[in-house]
Amino acid sequence: MKTKILTIFGMTVLALALCFSVSTTQASPNSTVTEAVSAPSPQPAAAPAPLPEPHPEIREAIESLRRARGHLEHAAHDFGGHRVEAIKTIDESLRQLQECLKYDKD
Repeated sequence: MKTKILTIFGMTVLALALCFSVSTTQASPNSTVTEAVSAPSPQPAAAPAPLPEPHPEIREAIESLRRARGHLEHAAHDFGGHRVEAIKTIDESLRQLQECLKYDKD
């Protein structure tokens, strides 16, 4: 009688240990044990990673120049007469950077 009870107890512990190991290896953190035991569904193919920006520094420079131009346009004073010349120079710099990016695409 004791042997039969110990055998049933041992098999129960073994079955629980097996269920626990299956649930921790296949289940997501929020899933239940029944989800872990069921057959896994086929996963869709991962989308290819987007290509990195070829010239992030040039794009950052363009944005910085645009912000600087906006600050100069809305400034309360003319910076000793240099504001107009600075805006012209920024416009030329922006044009040159846009040409650089266009040339790279060709």
